[in-house]
Amino acid sequence: MTNNQRIKTLDIPIIDKVFGMEGGWVLNFVNRSFSEFFHEELGVNIDDPRWSTTTQGDSKAKRLRSFLRQSDQKTALATLTALWEYREASGIIADYPDLDDKVRVAFFKVIERLGGEPPNQTPPEHSAPLVTEEAAASLAARLLDVSTLAPHPRGYAFEKFLKDFFDAYGLSARASFRLAGEQIDGSLVLGDQTYLLEAKWTNTPTDAATLRSFNGKVEDKAKWSRGLFVSQSGFTVEGLAAFGRGKSVICVDGLDLHDILSRRLDFAAVLALKVRRAAETGEPFIRVRNLSFPGNT
Repeated sequence: MTNNQRIKTLDIPIIDKVFGMEGGWVLNFVNRSFSEFFHEELGVNIDDPRWSTTTQGDSKAKRLRSFLRQSDQKTALATLTALWEYREASGIIADYPDLDDKVRVAFFKVIERLGGEPPNQTPPEHSAPLVTEEAAASLAARLLDVSTLAPHPRGYAFEKFLKDFFDAYGLSARASFRLAGEQIDGSLVLGDQTYLLEAKWTNTPTDAATLRSFNGKVEDKAKWSRGLFVSQSGFTVEGLAAFGRGKSVICVDGLDLHDILSRRLDFAAVLALKVRRAAETGEPFIRVRNLSFPGNT
């Protein structure tokens, strides 16, 4: 590997600007969420003493600089890409300063030199249209219609409803597809992130075994894949506790869908807030009505 494919000294001030590292911070991470982010997204122990050398110190920014300087091309690219995706998603509520165009272009050139594609430049809060009042009412009425069906046709109708729901928000939804030995209920794209979908409408809340089964499907795919589990009947408290923390699955229940449609919330913003909460706490589920939306009360 040639030296120009690794992080250079001249790259560091650019990276500092993009991720707000001048004061020792990295974006809006605290020590715990910073450690969890690197473990979950990159499989890295960022608290390892080798990233806290005498010359670099022990702040989050200094550990990140040390880590990047010692990383190979592939690892550095994966790290910068994952941090950029987090910046884009969490920016909905973190209100990071706007990047100067020259800094943005310089950062994208670093990504390209490392062998990557320039990141998606559309902020998540503008990536999906807010549905009209009429469209939201129509989707809500369809959801009520689905509830009147028998269990077997209800499951298929719920999957079709969700595809149309995601399409309404411009999230490039894909209908159910089958791989060797398993079925995925669909997928959607938010920014640069692909979410595999599991949809359930059962008479009882979803339990830990069902969550674990879906998480296994997600983890068996590309490392950057995430899972979105939509359970109209919700999730058992015991099941969520037993499912555990630090998984690649975000959970949505029927009450969430109702609140999104009745309050005409941007689903992209909802998902980004749920992802951030999961990154900070490790918990896969928080109700929409317990999230804080800038400009919404």
